[in-house]
Amino acid sequence: MSTLPTPADNRPENWSAHFPSPDVTGNKYDRGHAVVLGGPVQSTGAARLAARSALRAGAGLVSVACDPSALIVYATTLEAIMTKPVRDAAEFAGLIGDPRVTAVVLGPAAGINERTRDLVLATLKAQKPCVLDADALTVFKDDPKTLFSAITGPCVLTPHEGEFARVFGWPDERFRAAADAAAASGAVVLLKGAETVIAHPDGRLVINRHAPPWLATAGSGDVLCGMIAGLMAQKMKAFDAACAGVWLHSEAARRFGPGLIAEDLSEQIPAILRDIKPAS
Repeated sequence: MSTLPTPADNRPENWSAHFPSPDVTGNKYDRGHAVVLGGPVQSTGAARLAARSALRAGAGLVSVACDPSALIVYATTLEAIMTKPVRDAAEFAGLIGDPRVTAVVLGPAAGINERTRDLVLATLKAQKPCVLDADALTVFKDDPKTLFSAITGPCVLTPHEGEFARVFGWPDERFRAAADAAAASGAVVLLKGAETVIAHPDGRLVINRHAPPWLATAGSGDVLCGMIAGLMAQKMKAFDAACAGVWLHSEAARRFGPGLIAEDLSEQIPAILRDIKPAS
């Protein structure tokens, strides 16, 4: 068994030089367009949390792509975020095939079904930078090799321990497990927990010790994957975006403090971004 490198602490100075900043001459498309796969009508909250955090992280546009049966919920609860009805993988592939779409989020409450599987594979075939979370991982629990073989572009997997175990096996040694998972999948693997591990397929390892206990609340993971996708939409590399997203997520929880719910996280982002990238 090869010796693992010592994991680096997740600090802003490690990725702040690569953090996206809008150009004064640019427009919203220059800041990227993130598409979030929406869940069914009874489970829309997760995708809405992810979409809002992608927008707060700086993506110029964010759309939720959903089945037409759920469109009324998304359309009446979202404002700056657009809605795109898609019936099947072919329509979804057409949507994300637009060159102005620069990142995709799949998984939050998407459903563990053939539709989710097909849309994940359509995204990977298009080689769009993407974040795969929750159901987008669990849907491959009986056939992880199909998922791994389809990953040929920038991709971040964001499992908690249970989701990780379904695809990779139980992570007894978290650093080793994350490193092996990244090597096997070809994706950046973010193993969530009190101390989140971020692993690159090339062997780089980072540990985030910045998270407060208030992050253990429903929906916080959906916010995290949206933040990462919002950064990737702005052409931040997958590993840097994963590290930055995890730190921003933790810092947002620290600044809010006790009583935090997932909806509060994205609202802390503007002040944090001002500190990271003060106006010139």
